[in-house]
Amino acid sequence: MLAAYDGHALVDWSWVGDHGDEIFSRLREHAVLLGWSVLLGLLISVPLALVSISRRRVYGVVLVTTGILYTIPSLAAFSLLLPYTGHSRLTAIIPLTAYTLLILVRNMVTGLERVPADVQDAATGLGYSSRRKLWQIDVPLALPTIFAGIRLAVVTTIGLIAVSALIGQGGLGALMLDGFDKDFYTPLIVGVVLTVVFAFAADALLLGVQKLLTPWTRKSGVR
Repeated sequence: MLAAYDGHALVDWSWVGDHGDEIFSRLREHAVLLGWSVLLGLLISVPLALVSISRRRVYGVVLVTTGILYTIPSLAAFSLLLPYTGHSRLTAIIPLTAYTLLILVRNMVTGLERVPADVQDAATGLGYSSRRKLWQIDVPLALPTIFAGIRLAVVTTIGLIAVSALIGQGGLGALMLDGFDKDFYTPLIVGVVLTVVFAFAADALLLGVQKLLTPWTRKSGVR
């Protein structure tokens, strides 16, 4: 029992026990939407970032375009997509993917730009080709900044997924919407708490992966 509201417990633990399968199903749906959105975001962002590094004018266009996509309200995006994709998972994934692009592209470009010039010159002097230098020197050194963008995109997307409940694809957001509609706080609180826990757990996992991939940053305290 967390607290009481009008003499009733905010969380009905018997409801939680009886709806364990539903809660797990909603959590799994949340994870699937997250996985597809961030994966597609990365697949789109990597080539955009690579082109932006070599063509600064393109980078300006990419920033403006992804910035506009980021500001489109999710409800407006759903309304535009519904006539074409219906109440499907794709209707949720498309805007969620679009919202990751600005964060991912900007951090990728920033990370690659921060690679010291003397390191790049040394790699060139050793005979590294542009492609080899990119993947063996630039990208590894840019990983902390790139991972910072991925972590931010993941945490942001976990929160945004809840809105997709309005089209029947909200994962944990469906629990929140159900609790709100029925004026029953238990599913609402369960949805909120699990969303927060999921975000913290995902961020901690990504931070652990980042440290494994960038062992040279541990002593310097780079995050």
